[in-house]
Amino acid sequence: MQFIEQLFNTVSARKKADPQTSYVASLFAKGTKKIAQKVGEEATETVVASAGGNKQEIVAESADLLFHLLVLWAAHGITPDDVAAELKRREGTSGIAEKASRGHKD
Repeated sequence: MQFIEQLFNTVSARKKADPQTSYVASLFAKGTKKIAQKVGEEATETVVASAGGNKQEIVAESADLLFHLLVLWAAHGITPDDVAAELKRREGTSGIAEKASRGHKD
């Protein structure tokens, strides 16, 4: 989790960087809709890589997905600790019961 925190801090620090010289700053400048779109693209690429079964491709696409997810969290003021706390809250709860508590039917 320490590396995720470090990467998140780097992403957060780039919010105010020059969008001409920082990819992260350019994403922040485009807004949360564009950041969310990138998360969706990377999620799809991860799924496609998984279907292909190439471990290295899955790792690479997963890294892209996680990176863009960190950008999305930073854009919304969500920290890795916030997400960890939610996962800890769910620990020991059946996945089926947890989904039912949120109204999910699938």
